[in-house]
Amino acid sequence: MEITKQSTISGKFHTRDLPITKDQLDRWNAGELIQDVMPELSASDREFLISGSTDDEWNDTFQDDLDLDFLKPLNDILNRRKK
Repeated sequence: MEITKQSTISGKFHTRDLPITKDQLDRWNAGELIQDVMPELSASDREFLISGSTDDEWNDTFQDDLDLDFLKPLNDILNRRKK
């Protein structure tokens, strides 16, 4: 089914051809959990249905928010134990 959504990130319209039925879409719109109604969809396709965003938009917007520096001390400890 061809779905067009407006991205909540960029405001741009994107279209994808997703392997879902109208019944699945109706069940999700009625309140069922998307992962239960459409388990065959990838996380990326589910996010597209929810927010209209693409992988590129998501990564460009949120990649700098992922700061894993706090894990460095733990990583150092684990590396020392391996030696």
